[in-house]
Amino acid sequence: MRAFFVERVASAEAARRFGYSPGAFRVLCHAFRRGELPEFFTTAHPGPREQPKKSRALEQIVALRKRNYSVYEISQALKEQGTPLSATAVREVLADEGFAPLPRRLDEERPGRVGPNAQAVTDVRDFVLAPREFTTRVGGLFLFVPDLVRLDSGDALARAARLPGSRMIPAAHALRASLALKLWSIERKSHVMALVADEGLALFCGLNAMPKKSFLSEYSSRLTPHNVSRLLALWHAMLAGEALVMGQSLNLDFHSVPYFGEHPLVQSHYLSKRSRRQPSILTFLAQDADSQVFCYSNADIRKGDEAEEVFRFIAFWKRQRGSVPKHLVFDSKLTTYEGLDRLDAAGITFLTLRRRAPKLLAEIDSLPPSAWRTITLDMSHRKYRTPRIYEQKTCPRERPFRQFFIQDLGHDEPTILLTNDTSSSPRNIIARYARRMLIENALADAVHFFHIDALSSSVGFKVDFDIALIVIASGLYRLMARRMRGYDDAQARQIFRDLIDMPADIAITESEIKVRFHRRAHLPIVLASGLIDKPVAVPWWNGRALRLVK
Repeated sequence: MRAFFVERVASAEAARRFGYSPGAFRVLCHAFRRGELPEFFTTAHPGPREQPKKSRALEQIVALRKRNYSVYEISQALKEQGTPLSATAVREVLADEGFAPLPRRLDEERPGRVGPNAQAVTDVRDFVLAPREFTTRVGGLFLFVPDLVRLDSGDALARAARLPGSRMIPAAHALRASLALKLWSIERKSHVMALVADEGLALFCGLNAMPKKSFLSEYSSRLTPHNVSRLLALWHAMLAGEALVMGQSLNLDFHSVPYFGEHPLVQSHYLSKRSRRQPSILTFLAQDADSQVFCYSNADIRKGDEAEEVFRFIAFWKRQRGSVPKHLVFDSKLTTYEGLDRLDAAGITFLTLRRRAPKLLAEIDSLPPSAWRTITLDMSHRKYRTPRIYEQKTCPRERPFRQFFIQDLGHDEPTILLTNDTSSSPRNIIARYARRMLIENALADAVHFFHIDALSSSVGFKVDFDIALIVIASGLYRLMARRMRGYDDAQARQIFRDLIDMPADIAITESEIKVRFHRRAHLPIVLASGLIDKPVAVPWWNGRALRLVK
């Protein structure tokens, strides 16, 4: 600035002399003229040379160090006394006072402090029902015990599926421990550590302590697809015995489960929840339309075999029921047109969407208004009850089917239905496909409550086993829904929020185990369910009875 304004050096020369570009130097001169640059050659005013917080705590820091406190312990003690100081500041004070760092000490040489406690090792041989009382967060889990006992879905499932086990944690106890986490909506298996000290959770499983996340990871790795398939087969038979799987009509669908590890079945699928493609495992799910319960799943689908999965399900159903399914409802991506011909040849009635190909859309646009007819759907809860339809015969490959073009159903583009049902009226066919949204709602419940999309955690958990647990847990929730007044059609997350998620006081006596729930707004519904004051002998409690009391 002096060279330019006082010595009258040209701006380009001044810029070159002092290392500026000509443009930057002109900007600097402009800022100087406007007074936007800081003042030159100002006198500095140094601040205080002392640090008041350190000075006030000096005597306490020295006194605590003489008592063999570390910098972290001194910092914590100062915080408790109302003069907080960081460990770094404490270290600086000690260094100024000439104290050397403490050598590494043994635990018994450290001052007594509250620290973590090592939890008991899980071992069924240490499980005792000594008389005592305690409070548990997971009191609602004991509402599932009567159904588990009646179905014998602990030991029987584990034996039939040949699940692995050990002397410390038998197979049935391992299955109950895994199922308890799913019933309690534990998002990731590593989150079990927040409940690992809860005596109620261990009692539910019949163990002295809840297994830790390391066991869950190791146990899942020992399972095979054959174990999982046998587990599902026996569970399906149990649901049929409870009249939960009617089989009159079944909703089928695929769901992509995101996966972040190494797996031979991982491929890139579109995930609508995140609106992007990412590595995932394709899972197949079947739902009974009447009871809204999952009755089959498979996460062991090889890439390119998706269209064949419906026939594997039919084979599974035939082995379990002795006959093929009566009615299948699914979308257009479940199988191919050749697959539809095979279903028709097998005598299986199906109802599916057809993709809106440009040729079909052009055909719909070319139809005259007189070709359409209006029908009224007998569904009072629907907003669009008077769609316009056009019915025709079509032959996508070899066999002819009924095809419906449907307008005014609440979509921007027409809906195209394809079926081999020759006897039902268009009104019933459209109403039946509208009920397919039940499986979409069930998948949403599986995502938000059973956390089907939360398999990425510090615990490696096999996807097929996790999906099988979802099938079992959803069935138990449907059984629970039948007991509770007003919850017949409620989703699992609503049942959990209103009825299951409640603490309880547990009293273990010589003859029985009493569970008394804490008062809540929805407790009267539980009290009226027929489960109260009806003792149930629990096999994994050495026959000790469970009694739910008011």
